[in-house]
Amino acid sequence: MPNILRIGPYRFFFYSADLGEPIHAHISRDDSVVKFWINPVRLASNIGFSAIELRKIERLVEENQMQIERKWNEFFTDS
Repeated sequence: MPNILRIGPYRFFFYSADLGEPIHAHISRDDSVVKFWINPVRLASNIGFSAIELRKIERLVEENQMQIERKWNEFFTDS
C-alpha cells in the first residue's frame, strides 16, 4: 500500500491493486477513510468523515493533485 503523502492527521495512499481504476487517492484518519478520483477531483466513497471534513480533504486533494498523479504514474509505470 504505497503512501503518497501525509498532511496533518491525514495519510494519502493507494493500493497496488488499484491499477485498473482511474487515478485516485485514499485518505485516512483514525477509523475514517475516503476515496477521491483525481482528474477531475471528485468524491468516490466515504466512510466516517463529516461533510465539513470532506470539504477540507477535497481542498487538500486539489492542492496536491499533481503530486498524487505523479506518485501514481511513478508507481504503476515502475511496477
